[in-house]
Amino acid sequence: MSKIAEPIQIRNTTFKNRIIKGAMSEALANAAGEPNHLHTGLYEAWAKGGLGCSITGNVMVDLRAKNEPGVVVVENERDLPKLKAWADLGKRYGMVQLVQLSHPGRQCPKGLNKETVAPSAVPFSAMLATTFATPRALEHEEILDLIQRFATSAAICEKAGFEGVQLHGAHGYLISEFLSPLTNKRNDQWGGSIENRMRFLLEIYKAVRAATSNNFIVSVKLNSADFQRGGITEEEVIQVFKAIDDAGIDLIEISGGTYEAPAMAGAKAEQRKASTIAREAYFLDFAEKIRKEVKCRLMVTGGFRTVKGMNDALESGACDFIGIARPLAVETDLTDRLIAGHDVRYAVKPIKTGIPFIDKMAIMEIIWYAAQFKAIGEGNQPNPKLSPLKVFLNYAKGNVKAIIQGKVNSRKSA
Repeated sequence: MSKIAEPIQIRNTTFKNRIIKGAMSEALANAAGEPNHLHTGLYEAWAKGGLGCSITGNVMVDLRAKNEPGVVVVENERDLPKLKAWADLGKRYGMVQLVQLSHPGRQCPKGLNKETVAPSAVPFSAMLATTFATPRALEHEEILDLIQRFATSAAICEKAGFEGVQLHGAHGYLISEFLSPLTNKRNDQWGGSIENRMRFLLEIYKAVRAATSNNFIVSVKLNSADFQRGGITEEEVIQVFKAIDDAGIDLIEISGGTYEAPAMAGAKAEQRKASTIAREAYFLDFAEKIRKEVKCRLMVTGGFRTVKGMNDALESGACDFIGIARPLAVETDLTDRLIAGHDVRYAVKPIKTGIPFIDKMAIMEIIWYAAQFKAIGEGNQPNPKLSPLKVFLNYAKGNVKAIIQGKVNSRKSA
């Protein structure tokens, strides 16, 4: 039997196969962050396609801090019936669902939120400074509040019926910002040494575990590197992995990069070693190294395209789960096809509009796929040939509306 088809267990939850849909931003919610029928339609399509597990896109723990328009927010029980409907569809098809809980930190487009907060007031590089504002440094009490927000959101997700959550500690969002010396310049208990910089993550994990039951899965997504000079070192990364493993984490997804160095979007693929390219996955070499250091389950996402490559990775012991993201946006039945022995049908290529300054950012790798998700959620088939330029123009139009509406609401509440 193909290794990817083998079941595996975490706590009391059985995953029927080793394929997990990695988190991708759906951008389907309204301005208030409410989930809707498009989310259930989208995830039901993936469930019908045989997925063993699906990790949702970014779900914000604070309505005041959204990373983009259309993101889901879970900070209270306002949407509990809708969340229950979402969780129930997974159970109907035997698809485990983990909710990715996140705070964007400084990675929020200008005008989207009233203000941007981060560990420290570190501006973006010149290329992105026109899009992202310099954040305000968080106060100690605000940090404690954010820790509790993650715990509250996790408890609501469990009450709704989801099997677990994933803490987003990668890609330059808030947890990742605390970990990196480039974005964390604090000189209190939350900054300085790696022991202090990882405190925020560890305290969130402890709070989430305390707020949920013993059967609830708590996972985390972590960078193997942020691919920036002066960033977190590999030695420090290994310390973080070992610390969160010792704390009792159930599953770690290995990723990498930030908005300023978007390895998570495949932008660094040309720099990979030939041996890594031959083995498909972007972060498999690091997974092999970290496998010797931790006891928890490991998931590698990014680059897998053939059944052989996936089975080889699992057989090597480097990882326990295969994460697949973008191919599932254009092949909702991909899991069933992989288990039947068929490779990914559509090659993933960089999404280019032809406008250089836009194409240098990772944004098109998000919004083009979000357009596919909307079509799937509406019951239509995805379109692999969808025009990136058309998608961007529609997104820009929608962003302007969201920003204007945000400013109007700010004036009303002032």
